[in-house]
Amino acid sequence: MLEHGRLICYARARMPPIPPIEVVSLTKRYGRHRGVEDLTFQVGVGEIFGFLGPNGAGKTTTIRVLVGLLRSNGGTARIFGRDCWTGTERVHRDLAFIPGDLRLYESMGVLEFLQFMARLHGGVRPRRIEALADRLDLDLGRTIKHLSKGNRQKVGLVQALMHEAPLLVLDEPSVGLDPLMEVIFMDLMREERAAGRTIFLSSHNLSEVERLCDRVAIIREGRLVALEHIDALKAKRVRQMSVLFNQPVDPRAFERDGIVVLDRGERRVRLAVRGDINPLIRTLAAYDVADLTFSEPDLEDVFLHYYKEEPAEKVDA
Repeated sequence: MLEHGRLICYARARMPPIPPIEVVSLTKRYGRHRGVEDLTFQVGVGEIFGFLGPNGAGKTTTIRVLVGLLRSNGGTARIFGRDCWTGTERVHRDLAFIPGDLRLYESMGVLEFLQFMARLHGGVRPRRIEALADRLDLDLGRTIKHLSKGNRQKVGLVQALMHEAPLLVLDEPSVGLDPLMEVIFMDLMREERAAGRTIFLSSHNLSEVERLCDRVAIIREGRLVALEHIDALKAKRVRQMSVLFNQPVDPRAFERDGIVVLDRGERRVRLAVRGDINPLIRTLAAYDVADLTFSEPDLEDVFLHYYKEEPAEKVDA
């Protein structure tokens, strides 16, 4: 527009993308028993979001609310801006789901079942089913009732991935897969993310979580106890070090912030190290070290910090 003879250009404000998942103060109770309490988190576009917790923590309750199978008692849960309960029909068009208790039509053939599910969702791209089955080494000619647990899980994976939905909600999707298939599953997840799709992943496979997820939420006793980028969680993991000295040492010399003496002998000390290891390395440089070994660090110790002291009351997985 013109203002006092000058051309003024106004840029249209870019609206932020609608989050694939937005949960605010979500609460679901089963009578007097808890399901989840006051959950709040958001999942971004193109993110692999890990959702972790011990059995009975409230993971399945949360997932059932997200996919419109349960109505919450309070708070909101939205998929691409639509309420997961009142807008279920439209929400289901935008997501694909693998439940933790996967059940299939036993009497149907694998290809027959997948084609039936494809028709329910308005069809899939030509050869999409065959391409996914090839990747997962799934025999489309078998009858479902004759499949092993691992092959049934492959059917569930093909059924979820063939629709190319913008959001995948996956509850223990790799359970029953052999190690080779787990690698292929992770490759498929990375390809889905590269295509701009969002993945909400509930898993007990911590190695899978560490390799795949961008962020992780940890739920315990129905409440969110951690929500962090995976790199931040990795920084909290504990490494174990075993040091053999050429002469006897006083283990108290190594006790400091982030370092715990787990076991001690006259010449061997076993340590747990959290965070930066450089202060410990500098301390060790003052000693005559005969041998030093580090165990491979993982996220299990970090998660166990949140999991311990579980109550007796358990409702769901």
